[in-house]
Amino acid sequence: MPHSHAHSHGRGHGHGHGHGNAHGHGPPPNRRPAALRRAWLFVAGADAAAQAAALDARPDVIVPDLEDFTPPPLRPRGREMILGLLEKARKRGIVAAVRVNPLAAEGRNDLAVVIQARPDAVLLPKTVAQEQVVELDRAITDHERRLAIPTGSTEIVPNIETAGGLVAMAGIVRASRRVTACLLASEDLATDLGAERTPEAGELAYARSRFLVECVAAGVVAIDAPYTFSDVEGARAETLRSRRLGYRAKSAVAPEHVAAVTEVLTPDPGEVARARRLVEAFDAARAAGRDRIELDGALVELPTYLTAKRLISRAEELTAFPVH
Repeated sequence: MPHSHAHSHGRGHGHGHGHGNAHGHGPPPNRRPAALRRAWLFVAGADAAAQAAALDARPDVIVPDLEDFTPPPLRPRGREMILGLLEKARKRGIVAAVRVNPLAAEGRNDLAVVIQARPDAVLLPKTVAQEQVVELDRAITDHERRLAIPTGSTEIVPNIETAGGLVAMAGIVRASRRVTACLLASEDLATDLGAERTPEAGELAYARSRFLVECVAAGVVAIDAPYTFSDVEGARAETLRSRRLGYRAKSAVAPEHVAAVTEVLTPDPGEVARARRLVEAFDAARAAGRDRIELDGALVELPTYLTAKRLISRAEELTAFPVH
């Protein structure tokens, strides 16, 4: 079962203090949980046609971007357009996020407008220190109180785009209870490293692995860097490589890539059927006093059994949050 485990601890995986409750101290329970968000699609903040195409691609999360994807002269218009976009996204069962600019730049102006649409998550670009997350947390808290939004319901997703950010991740991902996930960049990171960018992305292999380790250790969801070349098969292949590392979420910058990303990160029916068979056989063996079984020529011990159970649970949970 090539993608049969879902990390079962920590805030981003449905456990711990990052998830919602009835008292308004986290994401509401009817929001697709962070661990079940596979495809995160970025889209220009001020491009109506691109936004329509993004909605039609049916990602789990839509991320209108006021930073790199929106030139400064278009940002005021983009902020207003995003209000309507997030409303449309929610009606389709899509998690409605937004990426603001760094607060030291235009981020505060971005936030003051887009918070009116009650975004599910705010992505913070170029995060290099935990203080940036704390500052955003405070700003969001002020807006939530002003607008009577449940306190703590707006999530924060730091974006790691530099070597400095990567080595500071332990503090960044633990800086706020709002942090449910963290996103790895590709182009900015390659530029910062002085790496030569290739479709195979070998130049980012260490960063990808380290980023995932930091996220899993902190109990937040690791969102893989986008595949920034145009071919769909390349996006599919890269998503498969990431899944094998342990990723369960990937960002995208092209609507055409969303279906491939979602498919690769969704347990397929054949895998689920095999997992059910394995669980039944193992349960029967345990009831008979044996500690392992042989199935399809492979020895099955407890870790494999637990992995199969997690795969079944993930498949069932994903069907509970359809995108229309």
